[in-house]
Amino acid sequence: MGTGYWELTLAVLVPGTLYASWIDYAERRVPNWLNAALALCGIVAQTAFFGWVGLGWSVLGLLVGFAVLIVPWAMHGMGAGDVKLMAAIGAWLGPWLTVVSFAAGAIIGGVAAVIMICSTNRLAHAMVNMHTIMSKMRRLDTAFGEFGGARTFGQTSQLLPYGVPLTAGTLAVLFTHYFGGWLT
Repeated sequence: MGTGYWELTLAVLVPGTLYASWIDYAERRVPNWLNAALALCGIVAQTAFFGWVGLGWSVLGLLVGFAVLIVPWAMHGMGAGDVKLMAAIGAWLGPWLTVVSFAAGAIIGGVAAVIMICSTNRLAHAMVNMHTIMSKMRRLDTAFGEFGGARTFGQTSQLLPYGVPLTAGTLAVLFTHYFGGWLT
């Protein structure tokens, strides 16, 4: 992608995702207005810099960002704001970097979850909750029900504000790409 685009992406996406993750951490939600603004700015920026190809790339990135998290949301494993945040990130990054950003965020989120479980001495609860989730996924009729959803575990678990690892993964991929890392 051309000169200027990545500087604009850094100028908008870095503070935008940091703000989204801060709100997610504080309130356990990502506002629709913020996700919509980030997505719209990404589509406009890609279109302004790259024309119709940029528009297509941006929309495809948005769809990929949406697709990677829609099933976990449908299974009551996360909030809709996280899905929309990943879609908004995709509007800026395009499809490939969106997949890589999601993967980095998933790894960071997994590590954060393990640290949260171990630091709060909830390993036994986590194992029971994991068994419940695995039971939920054995049958299609329970896989998408509220049984075993993130909010149903009550005091036996802590909810991870997933916007935080999504942002961390996005920033890692964005800076790696911008400074000429393995993603270029």
